[in-house]
Formats: sequence, structure tokens, C-alpha cells
Amino acid sequence: MNRKLTTAQTDRAAGVLLGMACGDALGAGYEFGPPLPENAEVTMKGGGGFGWAPGEWTDDTSMAVPIARAIAAGRDLADERVLDDIVAQWVDWARTAPDVGIQLRAVLSRTAPSVAAVRVVAREHHDRQGRSAGNGSLMRTAPVALAYLDDPEGLAVAARAISSLTHFEADAGDACVLWCLAIRHAVLKGELDVRVGLTALPVERRERWAERIEEAEAQQPAYFSRNGWVVQALQGAWSAISHAPAMDAGQLRLALEAAVRGGKDTDTVAAIAGGLVGARWGASAVPGEWRRIVHGWPGLGAAELVRLGVQAVNGGQRVAGSRQARPAGGGDSGDDRVDYTRLGDVSTLVRHPHDAGVWLGAAGALDALPEDIDAVVSLCRVGSAQVPTRIRHRVEVRLIDNDDPAKNPNLDFVLTDTVAVIAALRAEGRTVLVHCAQAQSRTPSVAALYAALYRDVPVKRALAEVCAVLPVANPKRFLRAAVTRLGGGVRENAA
Repeated sequence: MNRKLTTAQTDRAAGVLLGMACGDALGAGYEFGPPLPENAEVTMKGGGGFGWAPGEWTDDTSMAVPIARAIAAGRDLADERVLDDIVAQWVDWARTAPDVGIQLRAVLSRTAPSVAAVRVVAREHHDRQGRSAGNGSLMRTAPVALAYLDDPEGLAVAARAISSLTHFEADAGDACVLWCLAIRHAVLKGELDVRVGLTALPVERRERWAERIEEAEAQQPAYFSRNGWVVQALQGAWSAISHAPAMDAGQLRLALEAAVRGGKDTDTVAAIAGGLVGARWGASAVPGEWRRIVHGWPGLGAAELVRLGVQAVNGGQRVAGSRQARPAGGGDSGDDRVDYTRLGDVSTLVRHPHDAGVWLGAAGALDALPEDIDAVVSLCRVGSAQVPTRIRHRVEVRLIDNDDPAKNPNLDFVLTDTVAVIAALRAEGRTVLVHCAQAQSRTPSVAALYAALYRDVPVKRALAEVCAVLPVANPKRFLRAAVTRLGGGVRENAA
């Protein structure tokens, strides 16, 4: 079967890597610290024991990237040659990485860069230490799920096999199986359920893991203070997710902040949680303030992780047990450019009628940006090289211009978060371009909501005056309704 994902499922698949990376970067500055009070603010502040830059991810995401890249290329994770390539990248990365877990460094620094060699060293390490159940395989496991959305049995085998490359103990493999199958379920069904993988475990270990899951749901993340151990890392991550209110996309932020407040191995627990809660809510649920700054080895940012996640599910479908690649479409495919000229004139570029520091435009405006523009908020797909390289502040928003509610399951969050990003950029003194493909529907809608929420303009007036300056403005009905609803707190009788 070659599964065609819905728009919402694709968004959720894209959220796996992005959610993981954001949890990782969020926890980086708090690693090895004590638990934090429940109301303590948690930010992507960087710092910590390894001097991370704000928004920089750590070893958790760095080790996941080679796996994701192999999947995105349509390569089979059951092929030893593919695993050789992944291991070689890990070994090369570990030579200069500032933070590599104790068990991982012990394995990766004492071997030739091949699967066979790493497996031998991992077994020797286990025999010498009497244990090898650190959290270092669970922290990188999330992308494996994207390769096997149509093959849960194959996913369980692959998750355990890739775990065992560096972690011989059964608990590590069990944890990876459970988490990967939960991620698969979240992408496909939009549900959080870590128990869906219990039947994929050996019979004699299922009850023990069921009890561990129950314990996670009964306790707060800080209870699992030995979270360098894979079992408590999983429990801490599931505890954070379970205790975060699940009413809407805000659960993603709340769960990751809760994971960090649990203390100790904060980046890893939050990265583990991020892979699953990102699979539930999607890339569109990741706060823009995080997407603006998240980055890490090997020189990637939020937009690249989203493209990589989409490429992974497009190149990683399994048909009758073998890999069949499907090309991704548009900007998510990693193309340099998305050509919107088929829509007609896409050169529109005008100033926002209520804020001269905000420009409104169509996609073609990216080719002739005024020099004062130093930030770009893209409301449509753009190619990997479409935004000028001089623009250091950029955010790509996943907002689908379609009246079907299923296309934008996080619509209210996306709209309010996007205008908050614009306001934050303006507060920093940035001159911002807000654009979509044609400046017809998404751009005027977001511009009007920004005016209503941050420029004290009544929403109906904001919509009318924004549309008046954009030649083809005609927001879709669902966007007009959402903007009117969300911006309705401003007095309509204001002049």
C-alpha cells in the first residue's frame, strides 16, 4: 500500500523532527539542573554546561538528522550499507561535538565507522558495565517512525535494530519500539497513545512496561530523576505530555516546558517528548518564537527540518515490504524555488496601511526586496533558496488557503501565533515583509489580524483598509471568519 497522507497528516509528520529539535533546544540551557517550580518560565535561552547558543539543539537532534536524511533519500533502514553511512556520520560528528552522552562516546570513539564494528563495541560495553540502557538511542529514534507509516511490524524491527547499534540492553530497544509506534499512531490518527506499541514487545515484558506507563501518568516529570536511564527518560517525557492540557495545539508548548521543569537530563527528555507531541499537533503548532531561532548541526534550521520531515514521509513509503519514493510537492520538496507565476502577477509589494514597518506582498516580491526589509514571514510554501540570503530573520508559516477545516486543524493558533511573531519582530526594530503566493487571501487576513491585535484598529476596518491597498485581495470566507472572531476584542466603534 502506498499511503497518500492528508494535509493534516503531512503537517503532523513535519512536526516530528521540528518538535524534537525544539524540545532539545528548549532544554539545553537547563541540562543537569534541578527541577523547576511549576510556574517557572522556560525559554530557549541557551547556555548551560556546554555554552549552547539560544535555540541550538544538542546531540539528541544531531544524531537523528542522519537517520532522517537516509529516509528522505528513499533508502532502506534495513540495508546494512545505509546503516554504515549513518554510523559513519555519527562517528564523524562525535569527534567534534561538544556534548556526547557517556555511553555513546564510549561506543563511537572506540570503533571503526561501520555497523559491524559498532555492534561489537556496544556489546562489549554492555558486558563490561553490566548494563547499557542509557537514553541515547531513544533520544534519536523519532525519525525512524516516518519510514514505516504503512508497516508497523517493520517499524518495530527497525526501531529495535537501530537502538541496538549503540545500546545492547532490551529496555532501550523496547523504549524505541514503544515511542516509534506511538509517533506513527499520532501522525496517522492525531492521537496520543503510547500503549499502542505494547503488543509489539516480547510477551514477558509487556506487563512491566504497562506498569511503567501507568506510573508515568500518576507522577509528575520531576519524579523521574534518574532520567539518564532510558526507562525514566520515557516516563518523564510521557508524564510531561500526559499532564499537559490537551484541548488544543497549545499542548505542545506546555508539554515541552513541563519536560524541562522536570530537571536533570532536560534536553533529552524534552526532545523525546517533542518528537511525539509534534507528531500529534504538527509543525503548525510549534510556536513561531521557537521556529525563528531553533538551529543546530549540521547547519539546519526550522524550515530545513520541516522539509526533511516531509521528504522523509514522501521518500519513505513502504510498498509490499520495499521502498518506493514519491516526490514531494512545492517548497516542502527542497526545491530552490516555488514558481507562482502561473497565478498571474505576483509582484505586489505595498506598505501596511497601519504600520509602515510592515510590507505586504506576493511571492514575487522576494525577488526585489527593498533594502530596509530585514525579516520575512512567509505564509505560503517557498523554495529553499527563495528568500534572499541576507535575510537572517525569517519564519515559514504553515497556513493552507482552503475552506476545508481539516486542512488547518490548528487555525486559531497559527493565526494568533503568526501575528505575535510579526509584533515581536517589529518590537526588535525589524522591517518585516509578510507575503503569501498572490497577496490575495492569507496576506490580507494576517495583516488585518495584526492591525486588530497590535495596532488597536477595529477588525472590520482593518480588513477593509488592508484589502484596499492590495490589488487582488479577497480573503477566503474561513479566514475572514477567523480574523473577525480572533480580532473581535477591539472596539468596533473606534475611529
